[in-house]
Amino acid sequence: MASRQDVRAWRPAVPGVREVLHARFTEHSYPMHVHDAWTLLIVDDGVVRYELDHHERGTPHDTVSLLPPLVPHNGSPATAHGFRKRVVYLDTTRLDETLIGPAVDGPDLADPLLRTRIGQLHTALAGPGDELEAESRLTLIGDRLRAHLAPGDTPDPPADGRGGVARDLRDLLDERLCEGTSLEQCGRLLHVHPSHLVRSFSAAFGIAPHQYVMSRRVDLARRRLLAGQPPGEVAAALGFYDQPHFTRHFKRILGTTPGRYARAATGRGTGPAAPDAR
Repeated sequence: MASRQDVRAWRPAVPGVREVLHARFTEHSYPMHVHDAWTLLIVDDGVVRYELDHHERGTPHDTVSLLPPLVPHNGSPATAHGFRKRVVYLDTTRLDETLIGPAVDGPDLADPLLRTRIGQLHTALAGPGDELEAESRLTLIGDRLRAHLAPGDTPDPPADGRGGVARDLRDLLDERLCEGTSLEQCGRLLHVHPSHLVRSFSAAFGIAPHQYVMSRRVDLARRRLLAGQPPGEVAAALGFYDQPHFTRHFKRILGTTPGRYARAATGRGTGPAAPDAR
């Protein structure tokens, strides 16, 4: 097979994420090296063979690999087919250094739910505008990784009474609906760990914080569109990153684009709708 290398890397505005890397290699082999961050790795195609702490390791089908910071490792394709991988590099605010030893002993985790959540995280990280979703998903991923690496040290979240924390978070999200906020900021203001915020909110309202924010923004967008405000202005006013970001979430919730929605609602959408990116 001819040598092939496709690499895409970026740094999203998500607390605790150093870098995201998507790569496809057929021949490249990494020499022994270290990172100063945690390497959270899933392989979508092929198999990676690597050595960590003098032990030969691999990435069998549907596993999650977590390589600890400052521990030397290498990596190479296990077959001529090569491999395709997705990686998130996390700093120690997400996983602390006490977990390095357990990660060295067992870096490859067979956990279908964890793998699914990591795939959802990469989808949220793929473009700007969905940082709250990525942060929410990463918070739950961190909890699950800690449960694997140090199950006896993972405390149950504190009781939320009658949903006081969830209501406080909802009020804060409503207050900052258009300007946006992060779970890290909310946690500092409410004196609650972000993972407890996500779990409490989801349990109380049946929806994750990022889903709540996007559905509220789309609901407000409908009113503005029906009042005649152009989609581009609506997107900017309600905190969407850009018009494509607005269109994607609007269509996901309502099944149509903002432009088509506005025309149909005002009676201007008779007949087949023309292609509309708005």
